[in-house]
Amino acid sequence: QVQLVESGGGLVQPGGSLRLSCAASVSIFSIYTMGWYRQAPGKQRETVATITSGGRPNYADSVKGRFTISRDTAKKTVYLQMNNLKPEDTAVYYCNAMPAKWTWGQGTQVTVSS
Repeated sequence: QVQLVESGGGLVQPGGSLRLSCAASVSIFSIYTMGWYRQAPGKQRETVATITSGGRPNYADSVKGRFTISRDTAKKTVYLQMNNLKPEDTAVYYCNAMPAKWTWGQGTQVTVSS
């Protein structure tokens, strides 16, 4: 079973930036498409960004141009650089394969508020 640990969340003002990290327990990025997901209170979990095993990114329309997904295969880590954050980005952020395959981690809370 792959274990995923998300980190890097926090409280930030609108327009600010955060960089999230997702560390995997085993080397998986060369095999699976990885995704960042988020779940806001009272809403369903949604896909924010994905990166294929070949390194091709894809983004939800709501974050396109503001978020960047990347990975470091040697470090077994996927990143999500989030710029120009908006209050509607407030959510718990998770990573997993795309489609999700493994037990969800605890996620990392992102709160965008003035």
